[in-house]
Amino acid sequence: MAFYDGLFNLLGLEEWCSQGSSKAPLSMADLLAQGKGEEVSGPLFPFPSLDNLNESCGSISQTRDVTKGIEEGFLAIKPAMKTVLDPITQPLSWLLDGALWTFEAVPWFIMVPVLLAISWYASRSKAVTIFVGVAIFLLALVDHYDVAMQTLSIIFVCTGISVLLGVPIGIAMSKSDNLQKSTVPILDLLQTLPSFVYLIPLIFLFSVTESKLYGIAIILYAIVPVIRLTDLGIRLVDKDVIEAANAFGMDSKQRLIGVELPLALPNIMAGVNQTIMMSLAMVVIASLVSAPGLGVNVLRGIRNLELGVGIVAGIGIVILAVILDRVSKAALSRVDMIHKTH
Repeated sequence: MAFYDGLFNLLGLEEWCSQGSSKAPLSMADLLAQGKGEEVSGPLFPFPSLDNLNESCGSISQTRDVTKGIEEGFLAIKPAMKTVLDPITQPLSWLLDGALWTFEAVPWFIMVPVLLAISWYASRSKAVTIFVGVAIFLLALVDHYDVAMQTLSIIFVCTGISVLLGVPIGIAMSKSDNLQKSTVPILDLLQTLPSFVYLIPLIFLFSVTESKLYGIAIILYAIVPVIRLTDLGIRLVDKDVIEAANAFGMDSKQRLIGVELPLALPNIMAGVNQTIMMSLAMVVIASLVSAPGLGVNVLRGIRNLELGVGIVAGIGIVILAVILDRVSKAALSRVDMIHKTH
């Protein structure tokens, strides 16, 4: 006799409960005990979960009915979602494929000076630029230059899109308390959702061979910091400065471009730095769904138990992370210095 039988009898729900039937399959412990002619003793006071309640009342759904309902609901709306999302997200595939082709097609003796020039322009630091050159040399020394460039191409595209989308969203949040209150729970969800979970619905929506599959996952995972810090940076602008701008007759657009964004730039740059780091972290996970680059070698090391391959690829990812972190932090320090001098 199930534990909660008396409860349903007390509530007068016997007839309603009898209309359903308990369909819960036997667990392995139950099957083994049944084979030995024994009874499985459960906890003295089982938690009133759906499965435990279903044993006493067949009309109550089981846990597997909930998960099956979610799956069937998602599959029901999949055609409509795919019809809407396919044309919208297709440019992302073009951008990722184009960037990947460019980074692979450009010879190293052109690509490396370009990357060094970008590092120098962003940081204005000889030490950082030299470090970038040495790090790329080390990657090339162990024949990881090509896969490192593949990873870098994905980072450039996904970080760029995250910034282009995230900064306007952050600005809009800073101007509307209602929008901020409605957006923060979504950002909390995106920030706390395990990275593997991002891939589950996307695998059902898009083909594994499509670049936008991993591109969307990376952007959703990495966009949160730049949105949050853009919103925070603009909200932290001194109210006296805003009042002075109003006194000069600036409208909202002039005040945003001329006053608020320059003063919020250090916070925005900090958000960009975090977005870059989160993009790189997600690129490794995205290798599970055909994302090229260093993550593929890490996955190969895990699958085939090739310790050396996995460790070398992991060190390569660390080197890339340090490169991106040093360059973005040097750029942030430069922005801070310009901000303080003005």
